[in-house]
Amino acid sequence: MALTRSVNRRLLTRPVTWISLVLLGLATVAALYWFQPWRLVTDTTVRETLSSPAPTVTAPAGAAAPTPSAAAPAGPVVLRQGAFITHEHDTAGTARLVRLPDGSHRLELVGLSTSDGPDLRVWLTDQEVRTGTAGWRVFDDGRHVELGRLKGNRGDQVYVLPADVDPAAFRSVTIWCKRFSVSFGAAELR
Repeated sequence: MALTRSVNRRLLTRPVTWISLVLLGLATVAALYWFQPWRLVTDTTVRETLSSPAPTVTAPAGAAAPTPSAAAPAGPVVLRQGAFITHEHDTAGTARLVRLPDGSHRLELVGLSTSDGPDLRVWLTDQEVRTGTAGWRVFDDGRHVELGRLKGNRGDQVYVLPADVDPAAFRSVTIWCKRFSVSFGAAELR
């Protein structure tokens, strides 16, 4: 017993031991900051007002053109939409690209459900949505526009498209983890 206390006392008085303990503590703090493991058990729900009551859906390409007497819709119009598929984390919900009566555009995430994570962003991209691990990292390969940080990992959210962004140039939406360059989930806009 006395030998054990003597060995422990000698170890604690060595500078190498203290330096090792400090480095271990710093590494632990850095790992906690980088990975943010508590985000696996936290949720943020957002309930923003979506286009209401239900936006008009545009006719598919190749459909008959409206007659000249037909007036433009007075309310919001869904240009394209798609359901989210899972990539790195389980993701569900619908993304829809909406044109408002004033000509501006916005992206609406309806019923989004995904994991919380560090540094999540909402991107419009020109990339095709692929299933499985092949689709996890493709969205930063092409053109993309970041619409902002993900406001919450649950609920309904609205992201305004900048006026200089042509929505026709993009074919998908991804919930992108900027820190790890990976898609949590994505939706093909059709």
